[in-house]
Amino acid sequence: MAEITVLAELTSAVWKIEAGPGARVSEGDAIIILESMKMEIPVLAPADGTVTAILVAEGDQIAEGQAVARIET
Repeated sequence: MAEITVLAELTSAVWKIEAGPGARVSEGDAIIILESMKMEIPVLAPADGTVTAILVAEGDQIAEGQAVARIET
């Protein structure tokens, strides 16, 4: 098994956490929903696996490229 770090694609705010630690996700599932300029942008699971960590909290301001979650495949 490998652990993948999921990165934010843009500077934004964390609007909603969709999958917490221990959740099984499939490739393409939304893990976190970001908000930028009144638009909702999903952060998608890059592979099937289990969420091992969420590294941000709802309401956090995050930077492009910031680690937001980890998934064990």
